Amino acid sequence: MFGRFTHVLNVIADDARFAARQLRVEPVWLSEGRAFDIPYDAAAFARLKAMDADVNAVPIAGRRKALLVADMDSTVIGCECLDELADQAGLKPQIAAITERAMRGEIAFAPALRARVALLAGLPLGALERTYAERVRLNPGAKALVATMKRQGARAVLVSGGFTYFTRRVAAQAGFDADRANVLIDDGAGLTGAVAEPILGREAKRAALEEEASRLGIALDDTLAVGDGANDLDMIRAAGLGVAYHAKPIVAEAAPARIDHGDLRALLYLQGYRDEEIVEG
Repeated sequence: MFGRFTHVLNVIADDARFAARQLRVEPVWLSEGRAFDIPYDAAAFARLKAMDADVNAVPIAGRRKALLVADMDSTVIGCECLDELADQAGLKPQIAAITERAMRGEIAFAPALRARVALLAGLPLGALERTYAERVRLNPGAKALVATMKRQGARAVLVSGGFTYFTRRVAAQAGFDADRANVLIDDGAGLTGAVAEPILGREAKRAALEEEASRLGIALDDTLAVGDGANDLDMIRAAGLGVAYHAKPIVAEAAPARIDHGDLRALLYLQGYRDEEIVEG
């Protein structure tokens, strides 16, 4: 039905039927009552953006991506692992304030990470296991996103400015093919307050996207990157489909696409997947 159009408007909302009724074009339903496409129209875009919905203009060509590169903290999982570790040490407000400033792009990521980890010197290693067991939970739709894309032949990589202790476990739980993150240094009993160099931050996340695409022999146009913080911006901008997911303002405003309301299944609807194609994982 899209004929000469190069883009669709993808609309995702809890009550997408209401949004559809405001239009004069019959939508193509991806998820009945929840997500649909219509041919791109600037007036419809402006009208729908005023509603409580996720509305994005998406190119039709090459819509389904062959590589997913995802941030972990507050994207694939619902917390910031470093802040939760800080809670074990009684330092959460102090460290979370630094995290917030870094994620908003107010301070550089690497020195902020070093400063936060330094405050955790002496924290017993058992605190990492308690944090993972008690605090780390996959965000809704994470398994479905990874499993569905992988069924279609895509590769999924978790890339985090956090720590390998958590990314290894989260990657296995969600079904990612690989993970990249920073390494906390310990003395066998507790954290030393140091992190291995070089620190994986903003530039390294984009490099990971480029390296993984090169490894697969695909163009960056065939990739999807998603994150919520300032250190995700470079990879989001470089990807064929870059998505700000429940993101900080600096990221949401700069990203080509944004999801402010839906869960991670929204990234499948952005690619044109229908409910009957989604694998729950």
